[in-house]
Amino acid sequence: MADISHHIWETKYRYAHERTITDSWRRIACALAAVESSDPIGWEARFFRVLQDFKFLPGGRIQAGAGTTRNVTLFNCFVMGPIEDSIPGIFKALQQGAVTMQQGGGIGLDFSTLRPRGTLAKSAGTVASGPVSFMQVWEAMCGTILSTGARRGAMMATLRCDHPDIEEFVAAKQQPGQLRRFNLSIQVTDAFMAAVRSHAEWPLVFPAAAFDGDGETVLREWPGQARAVPCRVIRGVRARQLWDRILQATYDYSEPGVLFIDRINQLNNLWYCERITATNPCGEIPLPAYGACDLGSLNLTCFVRSPFTQEARIDFESIAETAQIAVRLLDNVIDASRFPLPEQAENAHHSRRIGLGITGLADVFVMLGLTYGSDRSLSLAADIMRCICHAAYRASVALAKEKTRFPYFEPDKYLQSPFIRNLPQDIQQGISAHGIRNSHLIAIAPTGTISLLGGNVSSGLEPIFAASYNRKVLVENGTAKDFVLTDYALRRWREKSAQAKGLPGGFITASELSVRAHIAMQAALQPFVDNSISKTINVPPDCPFSEFKQIYDLAYDQGLKGCTTFRPNPTTGTVLSEGAAGVEAPHCCVLEREAD
Repeated sequence: MADISHHIWETKYRYAHERTITDSWRRIACALAAVESSDPIGWEARFFRVLQDFKFLPGGRIQAGAGTTRNVTLFNCFVMGPIEDSIPGIFKALQQGAVTMQQGGGIGLDFSTLRPRGTLAKSAGTVASGPVSFMQVWEAMCGTILSTGARRGAMMATLRCDHPDIEEFVAAKQQPGQLRRFNLSIQVTDAFMAAVRSHAEWPLVFPAAAFDGDGETVLREWPGQARAVPCRVIRGVRARQLWDRILQATYDYSEPGVLFIDRINQLNNLWYCERITATNPCGEIPLPAYGACDLGSLNLTCFVRSPFTQEARIDFESIAETAQIAVRLLDNVIDASRFPLPEQAENAHHSRRIGLGITGLADVFVMLGLTYGSDRSLSLAADIMRCICHAAYRASVALAKEKTRFPYFEPDKYLQSPFIRNLPQDIQQGISAHGIRNSHLIAIAPTGTISLLGGNVSSGLEPIFAASYNRKVLVENGTAKDFVLTDYALRRWREKSAQAKGLPGGFITASELSVRAHIAMQAALQPFVDNSISKTINVPPDCPFSEFKQIYDLAYDQGLKGCTTFRPNPTTGTVLSEGAAGVEAPHCCVLEREAD
């Protein structure tokens, strides 16, 4: 193992007396095969086979917890339930978040249910301090629960684009050190985007039941409400001015991101029984209240045959076979895991949502002699994702036939969802005849830590950061250790060609790519991803704001479910640096919130 791989294994995933990572793979395979009612020994061997060669990298919580006596969950992240707009409700939600984080899960929270700053609380006669003030309480809790060790707590906070405190939320992280354990995302609706484009007035509202007296109301869907409710119009703003304010904050501070929340709900396979208003901390899994992330990624570099030659190719047959085994492994995680809260267990067992993704995509392009963002790379990426998606869905149909379908499954409604209607006919027919084991199957996570475990392969679908660079990684006493890293594909090429310098054909880094290339790659894969994609669009410091604003219009028009950008700035922390250039990391990977 490379130094960084060994360090990650030893500080994050090694258990008790394990001497090598092979021991860890055996532990994980054994624990997850144990839930099989027939042939557990055979499934243990199959699970071990895809793990031992780093072909499949389960999420960090699976690696750290499966087969151990630790009181931890095997799920990386959860979205918490609605925060009731009362002091008892707020602190009940805080307690649930603390219990979840203490057992190893990151959390996502929608703060839209909390009344805006300055409004009178009817029962107590006190003035509300607003959602952002209570986010500070979660920030303190997270820092206390996970104050030491080689892992930090990750949180996502979301707020509706029509909440009266939206401008305060937009500016919440603009002071150094503020809310550093949170990612922030705004729930952007189709109605808001239409108002922006028509330069219309935009009402900021909150459920009318929170107020005394009369006033102008509009009907709105609202988090925590079963149906649309009358909402009091607090004030109006120009939609274009609010949108520009959001984008200016993102340009200057890389926060907040945006979630195109109506699209997320329209494309949700479980549109008929849940409403989504938040995601896990890095955004690849939009989840309902108490929903959970069950993640793992195929390491695509393991499926390149004859790399760096004219005969280089992708072994699609092996990808499909490994994806099918990975689906069963991740499905077994649901039955093998502990859950911090009973509501989380119920949601996981009734939806059986999993998120099978990829890592190493950019390195694959280098191994094949392609350039990230080129037409050929986009076409190949789509082919790879299509292969994984269809193999996963076929595996899930077979599992339903063998083990039963997920309990929330309603055939007619499920088959009406847009994603399902775009699947091949044989899969749709299989779902109609046998049901399906898992409501959702595909998600592309950032894979920051497990990609290091795999030898510093490129993360998720992200481009290569740099040929060689320094990276800070947390160690067990909570301090940081510096590693000098070389990109996996570059290291392989130098070993094969016996060249100490130079770059292989097609090698390109994130800072050299156009913004459109970033978006194009995400858009190429989105049709084959039923959850979502964690992707950071790197923007050069000298990009004019007028051009930067177009990124979000492009993302919306190309059908993305969300958009996150990173433009180097003095406020956001750094975890990677490229020599004296000081190139900064995407904000989701800063040291305080290093996802695994």
